[in-house]
Amino acid sequence: MVRGIQAGEWESVKALRLLALKDPAAPLAFLETYEDAVERPDTFWQERAVGAGEEALGARQFIAVAGDGTWVGTVTVLVEEAGTVDWAGFDVERRQGHVVGVYVRPEWRGGAVSRGLFDAALEWAWGLGLERVRLIVHEDNAPALAAYRRMGFVASGVTVALEEGAGESELELVLER
Repeated sequence: MVRGIQAGEWESVKALRLLALKDPAAPLAFLETYEDAVERPDTFWQERAVGAGEEALGARQFIAVAGDGTWVGTVTVLVEEAGTVDWAGFDVERRQGHVVGVYVRPEWRGGAVSRGLFDAALEWAWGLGLERVRLIVHEDNAPALAAYRRMGFVASGVTVALEEGAGESELELVLER
């Protein structure tokens, strides 16, 4: 089952994020480290859950829940308004969704969990009238790139340089409505 998180589920939000940050792909997938996240106070996680819970308008976090109640995956969509500047310093030209925090437990990958999470996230985004949804993925994260392409995302041609001089970059993939 896929559903949106509830504001009071902050402890589960925190636990799943910390698990994701321990994944071997985490250095390619996330802009945060486990060490930084584990030090955050409970108020951070409480605010995060409220900000992406059912009542939030600017973001929504979805989770996939196994039959035994275990959270097995997550995806979050942030709303980016036209006329603003995104986290990488690029102008946001139209109202769009930005997918972040994608994680599926290894034993649940390759099946319907990712599709279910993205279907729910996209339904929410389109329901808000967003014009497109985008995500940023590391160029070396081949499994994630393949999964996003299977869901219909295509390269926009925009790249985000990582550390100056490192020669690594991330690619923007988009899905138009």
